[in-house]
Order: sequence, then C-alpha cells, then structure tokens
Amino acid sequence: MRLIAIGDNVVDYYKDRGEIFPGGNALNVAVLGKRYQAAVSSYIGIIGNDQAAEHVKQTLLLENIDISRLRQAFGPNGEAIVSLNTDGDRVFVGSNAGGVQAYMGLRLNQQDKEYIASHDLLHTSVYSNLEHELPELHQKIAISFDFSNRWTDSYLQRVCPYIDYGFFSGSDLTEDECLQLIQQAHQLGTKVVGVTRGALGALFSEEGKLYRQQVVETEVVDTLGAGDSFIAMFLIKYHQNGEMEDALQQASLAASKTCGHYGAFGYGVPKVG
Repeated sequence: MRLIAIGDNVVDYYKDRGEIFPGGNALNVAVLGKRYQAAVSSYIGIIGNDQAAEHVKQTLLLENIDISRLRQAFGPNGEAIVSLNTDGDRVFVGSNAGGVQAYMGLRLNQQDKEYIASHDLLHTSVYSNLEHELPELHQKIAISFDFSNRWTDSYLQRVCPYIDYGFFSGSDLTEDECLQLIQQAHQLGTKVVGVTRGALGALFSEEGKLYRQQVVETEVVDTLGAGDSFIAMFLIKYHQNGEMEDALQQASLAASKTCGHYGAFGYGVPKVG
C-alpha cells in the first residue's frame, strides 16, 4: 500500500515534562502507517524553521517517510500544549494556533497532484484545510478523512461526498447519536464510517453493516495518539484484505499499545527556550 497524508503537524509540548513530541493527525497517520507496514508512506505539510520544525523533519526522515514535497516557511512550527489528567487522558491547555500553518495555507500545484495520484490512499483531516481540493483529488485517489469532534451538517455536506472513509470522535455522543451520524455520512456518499468512543470502544459501518469494537484493556500512560493509531492500522489492514472485523481488532490493539507510552509515537526531546 502506498499511503500519503496531507495537512497538519505540530509538536505536542508536555509542559510538566519539559519535552516536545512530534504530532498532528496527518503526520501521525503517515508515521504510524509506515510502522504498520505501508510499503510507502509520504507526507505533505508545512513546517516552520525553529527547533520544533527541525525535530519534526528529522523524525520523519528517521521513520523513512517521503517528505520530498514538504514545505518549510520562516516562522514557528505548530505547537500544542498538553497536560495529562489522572486517567492518562490528554488535555490540550493551549497552543500557538498552528504556527506558520495558520497564516499560509497549503496550496497544491499540478506536480503535487500527480505525485498524490501515484499513491493508493490519501489521509487528511479537519485540521488540514484541504476541503476545497477534495472534489478533484477524489477523482484520482481514495480518501480518508478525520473529522475529530468538529463538524456541522453543512460541513458534512461539503466533505462526505468526496471521501471513502470518515472517522469521528464521539466520546460525548450517545449511541443513538453515533448511529444517526453514521447514517448521515453514508447518505452523503461515504462508504466506511467510524465513530470512536474512548473507553466505550468504536462503532463502524461498512455501507450500512454495523460493527462494534471493544477497547483492548491496557495500563494507560498517555492516550495521545491512540485515535490516530486506530485509524492508521485500520486503513492498512482494511486495504490489505477488506475484512472489517480483523481490521477493527488490529486497530484496537494498536491504539492500546500507543496508550502505553508518551507521545503519539515517541521521539520526545527537551524543549529549547
């Protein structure tokens, strides 16, 4: 499988530890997808020119991610300030509003689009500002989209017709609300829809056939990145064999393992300055 992730990257700053960890939904899926045996994993996004940006770039190189079309701009990299509650759940307590990504959006040129089309699957997110490109890109490649917990009816209408996989964070939703959301996304054209619900597991639907996946119990150190691990493993396994139950079980195992360490995939370093 040739995977490409486009969009957001940050460093997650664990203030109590004085460390930064590479992160961001799109970047996490690129790295974790490669670890989960994607033959090729590529990333397109915008980084700054500070310590955080250099750490992100070097981490991607160490993880064998193709960053040949990575953009670098003068300014701070995106940073999210993270605290952990007593349950090990991540709590975002501040940010720099995306750093350079906030004031210079990613613009894809024709070479970018040809490069993207050489992959099997594109993953992006609500934080990536790629919505305007989806109609054209969907003609060339299958698309996965993480809505996180940010959507409205009008936003779903804008995005769902042009994606194949839709992922939602639904920890605050009732089961009925999750099922209604799944149905709505299906009706708008999305084939596979999943709602992750924290300790309650996940509800997924493949063209209307419902699947329930329980969490895999583990000792929780840090939940940051668990959802991205779930998405990355699900996409890899589902692409390999088209088996929902196996893909969901492997995804749940991957998320459980991610909860056992700090950061989405490690690489913590002391923050400078």
